[in-house]
Amino acid sequence: MYPELNPYVVLITGGASGLGLAGAQAFAREGATVVIVDINKSDAKQAASTLGSKHIGLMCDVADEAQVNHVVETVVKQLGRIDVLINCAGIADQVKPTIEQDMAHFRRLLDIHLTGSYMMTKACATVMLKQGKGNVINISSIAGVIGLTYRNAYSAAKAGISMLTRTLGCEWAANGIRVNAIAPGYILTPLTQALIDKGRLDKSVVERRTPMGHFGTPTHIADAMLFLASDQSAFITGVTLPVDGGYMSWGAPSDAFDDHP
Repeated sequence: MYPELNPYVVLITGGASGLGLAGAQAFAREGATVVIVDINKSDAKQAASTLGSKHIGLMCDVADEAQVNHVVETVVKQLGRIDVLINCAGIADQVKPTIEQDMAHFRRLLDIHLTGSYMMTKACATVMLKQGKGNVINISSIAGVIGLTYRNAYSAAKAGISMLTRTLGCEWAANGIRVNAIAPGYILTPLTQALIDKGRLDKSVVERRTPMGHFGTPTHIADAMLFLASDQSAFITGVTLPVDGGYMSWGAPSDAFDDHP
């Protein structure tokens, strides 16, 4: 589908599970060499091994600048280049009233989602600038565009990621480096399903609020990653692409989806 991706080296943070793993699998199917970076070393190596022998799994806490720089140096030493960076590492947030939210968790979430994306992008950009070409894909969220009540740290971090996408996308555009983001809506991952099973997320409410009437899948996000990394998006930079079934576009004070119109 995207033959130009075949020779690429693709580094994916948070690539051992969820949306990151879906992206890793998609790029591997296109023939790219995938480097899965995860805070859990064994998970990273195990996930990489399922893709094939040429793929690599490395451990890194993206909130630690020394670890970030070491990972990038290791990839360049072993594979010679980095063509695509996907910043997908993140942790779950606390859905609590503001006055009950823990400040240490607030800082840690921003450190991983926002600062981690920034540091990894900065480190990979030094490589991409020398190559004269590169592609960065950040994972934002509907929370970073419309905001989600009780989810202050997550919404702020994702909004920051979208703004970094704009500024860096413009800064490096003339150097052959594109920077874009994806803003997923409600995606049915194992974590989301667990929240549904525990009664912490009402599946029917989300479906009614989504114009397409259903959750997205990790494949929907992986497909957007492939597109943004491909030559088919060669004149696109600095944007945050919603992949949300129309969730953010719905502004009426009613359910967006009715299966009996």
